[in-house]
Amino acid sequence: MSGLPNCPKCKSEYTYEDGTNYVCPECAHEWSKDAGESTEQARVWKDANGNVLQDGDSVTVIKDLKIKGSSSVVKVGTKVKNIRLIDGDHDIDCKIDGIGAMQLKSEFVKKA
Repeated sequence: MSGLPNCPKCKSEYTYEDGTNYVCPECAHEWSKDAGESTEQARVWKDANGNVLQDGDSVTVIKDLKIKGSSSVVKVGTKVKNIRLIDGDHDIDCKIDGIGAMQLKSEFVKKA
């Protein structure tokens, strides 16, 4: 046995050392040797410009977004207030005036 820890994400036993980090060749996860196996990094959501988003922020849509299953469109410049950040592909949960509740991707908004 190599004595190296298994990958904390996929549990692969094929990890290797790279400088001060461990690397998993199967899922490409990297973690610090100092961190150990049990540390899980908090997710950070960023807008299209790289600004960190938080619950309750206001954002502006930067691209026309078609609404699936509808002929409606969320237009460029639409302001969305009081967002909630969630895990998943669409990581912003919000209500848009005139449209209702929906989810957006953070890559299509900028912090207002």
